[in-house]
Amino acid sequence: MTSKSHSVAEIATALGATAHGDTTLRIARAAEPQTARAGDLAIATSQRYADALSAGQAQVGLLWDGADWQALGLKAAIIPNRPRYAMSGVTRLLDPGQGFGTGIHPAAIIDPSAELGEGVHIGPFTVIGPGARIGAGSIIGPQCFIGWNATLGPGAFLREGVSIGARVSIGARFIAQPGARIGGDGFSFVTPERSAVEATRSTLGDRQDAAGQSWTRIHSLGAVTLGDDIEIGMNAVIDCGTIRDTVVGDRTKIDNLVHIGHNCTIGTDCLICGCVGIAGSVDIGNFVVLGGQVGVSDNIFIGDGVIAGGGSKLMSNVPAGRSVLGYPAVKMDTHIETYKASRRLPRLMRDIAALQKAVFKSGASD
Repeated sequence: MTSKSHSVAEIATALGATAHGDTTLRIARAAEPQTARAGDLAIATSQRYADALSAGQAQVGLLWDGADWQALGLKAAIIPNRPRYAMSGVTRLLDPGQGFGTGIHPAAIIDPSAELGEGVHIGPFTVIGPGARIGAGSIIGPQCFIGWNATLGPGAFLREGVSIGARVSIGARFIAQPGARIGGDGFSFVTPERSAVEATRSTLGDRQDAAGQSWTRIHSLGAVTLGDDIEIGMNAVIDCGTIRDTVVGDRTKIDNLVHIGHNCTIGTDCLICGCVGIAGSVDIGNFVVLGGQVGVSDNIFIGDGVIAGGGSKLMSNVPAGRSVLGYPAVKMDTHIETYKASRRLPRLMRDIAALQKAVFKSGASD
């Protein structure tokens, strides 16, 4: 596949940035400063990358505000207001894609009742089920599955091996990485009589002589509803709701290996990082960030703007605007103070032992 090429002026215009030097130079690839070649755009977004530029052969750099691009030996430079944010625009312009073909591959299986919008591309060995609807301009990669009566809005991009279950509804510009699974049944099981788990939960430890019993499945009658501009990472999963749908709001981004349980409601503009596990019936507000390996207990509420540090375990409601850390999660500054105190415990125990020894020795001499 031929790489995309853009002039320095075109890139600067797309980023809303300032261009300096020879703006006719063409760029086909982004590179780190020390490995950049002629024709590359060296990504040097702060002063600490200045020395690395001299190790490479870049002629053009994406630089920080105030950088002396001529002193750095460059022929041209692009200087945005916020270099880190400019990375989103640069990578979009220079993304070579996945090399998927166009049109409908002859090895795809598409039910006659499915509806495909204009310009939809379907890869080999993909199955599109009855009643499925796929919006215009969508790209469905190889070995994907779109279930019965599922709906994808326009501009969807599904990488290889993505599965969308029956009745799932997804908005515009959805992106799914390889192996993402949306619309499996929720993990819902019940016993004929009150179980040991229910007793333990209500008493915080007392099983109340509950007998062992077999588990009976509760079927998932709900589906999954996703808003616009959502992205889901590799091998992440979202369960269907039991009666109502599991819902994820617009522009929320979900990382690899995330599990979102049945009946959850997640707001807009959330960031759910890798290996997060969210149990069933959790209500999450807008602009929430859950760091890697955060665990969320079922049936709790997380307010708008909450930030949970990596590895935290949220076991009770978290009010809006709070930053939390730890297991169980508490205010971040409280956790840090507690951690510092725990680091001092060995020294404190030695001091106590020394005091005890001194007191006992003094008492014996009397």
